[in-house]
Amino acid sequence: TNGKTTTAALLRHILEAQGRRTVANQAGANLIYGVTAAMVNRASWSGRLDANVGLFEIDEASLPRLVQEIAPGTIIVTNLFRDQLDRYGELETTAAHIRHALVKGPEGVTAVLNADDPMVAALGDGLPRVVYAGLNDPALLQPELSHGADAKFCPRCGSAFVFEGVYFGHVGHYRCPRGDFARPAPDVRATSVGIEGMERMRLRISDGAQEAGVEVPLSGLYNAYNVVLAIAAARAMGVPIARSAAALRDFKPAFGRMERTVIGGRPAVLLLAKNPTGFNEVLRTAIQFGKGSSFLIALNDRVADGRDVSWIWDVNFEQLRDAARHIVVSGDRALDLRVRLKYAEIPAERIEVVSDWRAALKRASEATPDGQTIFVLPTYTAMLELRAVLTRDGALQPYWQGRPVDAKP
Repeated sequence: TNGKTTTAALLRHILEAQGRRTVANQAGANLIYGVTAAMVNRASWSGRLDANVGLFEIDEASLPRLVQEIAPGTIIVTNLFRDQLDRYGELETTAAHIRHALVKGPEGVTAVLNADDPMVAALGDGLPRVVYAGLNDPALLQPELSHGADAKFCPRCGSAFVFEGVYFGHVGHYRCPRGDFARPAPDVRATSVGIEGMERMRLRISDGAQEAGVEVPLSGLYNAYNVVLAIAAARAMGVPIARSAAALRDFKPAFGRMERTVIGGRPAVLLLAKNPTGFNEVLRTAIQFGKGSSFLIALNDRVADGRDVSWIWDVNFEQLRDAARHIVVSGDRALDLRVRLKYAEIPAERIEVVSDWRAALKRASEATPDGQTIFVLPTYTAMLELRAVLTRDGALQPYWQGRPVDAKP
């Protein structure tokens, strides 16, 4: 559900550093036709591809058809959270789609699964080749599930899980009290995670045979999972973890995912947020690690976002009550978001509704003091709209080019 674009970008960066030539849908079009377009775009008139690795981010519901059409050698499943219920239905439906793809996959396919997400870990039952990845840093575990946690029950007997702790959402260390299911021991794990503001994180990653330190210019616990899963996938493809670690030092974030720019002379960070768990984590990252106090939050309800925006009531916007000094609210459903912030007891004088995208960016920059960063938290289509304005102004490059401009105020 979350982390597909960043995990794919991390893995692509690792593989290209080893000299492999990739074809990828890095522009984010993750339905079947997006994968098709990516390959057509790279093909010669004779139909040949100048690539020896295909690396594709794919929409959850489209995975079974993609597996049928291209017979992948490796499938990575990052996590499963409620998202776009009007498209996918409940999580069990999404998990069933993915399980079908894994079971019907080609002989020899390797599944790289998040051991810390119970619904994802359960997908590995009975599969011949599974690599589990996760975090083994007990210092970062929180004692209680968040309000928006989804996978709380054993997939075999239905008993409520016992959680030793969670990193976020329902992702953590868990076991069934009846012994029917438990977190599998990760084959690739981060034994320590240190987050240094919004600038970088340092991880210690081990696969039992080898250990390596990783420094990557990302922030937030959710990105620690993206890094570990990308390194686990690269290992499944024959890249030792030390070589993966070395490759990630000069990684550049994907568009809209911790992407840096400048708005009206103020530094800004774009953090895509599209469901309750994702929104909670980008808020926590911006507040805890970025010391954020100036925010632009944009909510759309278009097809790619999901028409039903009732999920905003499961987002812990109360985190902003003591942190935010000014919030610009924009998007098709800005007024719904404004009501939600009211119930989060954020003082009205700190909130401003601005419907025009360019005007919203301008007001956010005007309200941000010197030396402070603007944190832009949009849903998917709102992110594309805001990026289009910033691209026209020369602050960003088109997202399909995949190369950021130098963002310094």
